[in-house]
Amino acid sequence: MRERRDIRNGFRKDPVPHEVLLRVLEAAHTAPSVGHSQPWDFVVIRSAETRQAMHELAQRQRDAYAKSLPKGRAKQFKELKIEAILETPVNIVVTADPTRGGRHTLGRHTQPQMAPYSSALAVENLWLAARAEGLGVGWVSFFDEREMVRSLGLPEHLEVVAYLCVGYVDEFPDEPELMQAGWAKRRPLSWVVHEEEYGRRALPGEDPHDLLAETLRGIRPLDAKALGEAWERQKRMTKPSGALGMLEIISAQLCGLSRKCPPPIPEPAAVAIFAGDHGVHAQGVTAWPQEVTSQMVANFLGGGAVCNAFANQVGAEVCVVDVGVAGELPSTPGLLPRKVRPGTADITAGPAMTREEAMRALEVGIETARDLVAAGNKALLTGEMGIANTTVSAALISVYTEADPAEITGRGTGINDEMHARKIDVVRRALELHQPDPKDPIGVLAAIGGLEHAALVGLILGGASLRTPVILDGVSAGAAALVARAIAPEALAACIAGHRSAEPGHVAALTKLGLRPLVDLDLRLGEGTGALLALPVVQSAARAMHEVATFDTAGVTEKG
Repeated sequence: MRERRDIRNGFRKDPVPHEVLLRVLEAAHTAPSVGHSQPWDFVVIRSAETRQAMHELAQRQRDAYAKSLPKGRAKQFKELKIEAILETPVNIVVTADPTRGGRHTLGRHTQPQMAPYSSALAVENLWLAARAEGLGVGWVSFFDEREMVRSLGLPEHLEVVAYLCVGYVDEFPDEPELMQAGWAKRRPLSWVVHEEEYGRRALPGEDPHDLLAETLRGIRPLDAKALGEAWERQKRMTKPSGALGMLEIISAQLCGLSRKCPPPIPEPAAVAIFAGDHGVHAQGVTAWPQEVTSQMVANFLGGGAVCNAFANQVGAEVCVVDVGVAGELPSTPGLLPRKVRPGTADITAGPAMTREEAMRALEVGIETARDLVAAGNKALLTGEMGIANTTVSAALISVYTEADPAEITGRGTGINDEMHARKIDVVRRALELHQPDPKDPIGVLAAIGGLEHAALVGLILGGASLRTPVILDGVSAGAAALVARAIAPEALAACIAGHRSAEPGHVAALTKLGLRPLVDLDLRLGEGTGALLALPVVQSAARAMHEVATFDTAGVTEKG
């Protein structure tokens, strides 16, 4: 089972003997099925004409999929081979008949989708049997199912479960081809096994493990050897020493983080926008109504926000996470429903949330980092949306910089003097009420934080544990980074300050963190916009390490 592979490359033209194909199909036909309904059929295709028609169907869907991808992903996808329909001597279509067995099929009364699920088990048996025979199998999913049914003349009620390319191969790769290409990574088993209830992770024979504790164990300093190699390479590159300024520091940081010199180019990249509402909104700290949070989430998902425009420009994916929006959001492609609670409580009257809720929101951030990195992203960008969240950011920053609220509370979405004075007073009252202890960062989040702030903390910690660069956005990201540092100081090794916000609290946060921003354009929008603008700068720093020649390789005389 470990050696089974989804093969797209290296097929030989050798025919598959009838007796071999028969054994493979017999194995598929012995698969278990719900109610012993055996809903599968196998359509064996050898005709060059039919395979050419199927190849053309797949190519059309490939082109459509490529157009839907962010530029960073599209560039990577262009290099992938997705099917071997023409290169293999045998194609097999596995179908599911949802009517087989009649309306009273055992086990299908409440779950009618069991027909294709059962057929998927037949595919698994076929795949394993083929591997035992030395045959490679490639699963093609780039089809419009109804179009394929019509093209193959299949009965209209059938569902296509799999289109498989089967043939002998020169060798089976050690790892899945998509892993080798960097498209995705294998998720560890410990991430996906839950004991008794979802979220209580434990492998058999082990005690349940704490997600935060497991994450913290993976956070380590920058690798000294790779750092040394980076600085040594910088000296030999065809440029005066130090001529690239901060880019040299970033490139060395990327080397130390990845433990490689030169480092991986941080592409593709994804911006995670965590959305949540705030009870402190009731104190009149912003002129914008609270429902704007959910409206802007819909705007992100519809592609109409500034972050979408910037992401399109730099080729990044936009991932929207509902961690605490007050209203109910409809299920929409691109939205991750991870709501911990519908907004926080008013921090001037009591805690924003319970300690358990703060931890759950933080875990949402860790899980998001894991999902995005496992999906092949090589850089994470912080984003957020939440009307009144700059009030919460100011409170968090005040705790960790010991600055007076008047010094670090900004105008957010552009409030007038009267509202600004009220906002400062609100921050001051919240701090006086809770007296948060900076040595208890989870307690700080619970008392005065936001759900999106807690999730940002988790994203930073998760990215650091996976040794993936995290490009920070504005004041909310700065506040979250201060909390993340209080939990795990070495997490900052993964952080790059994308920009300096016009919010005074962000300047104070960056100073405390010791981070120098890459962009300073007086932005105060959030959404990950500043981080997105900084992404090409970070990618350029890494690319220079790959592509700039050294004095010896270029034959350039060094300075005397």
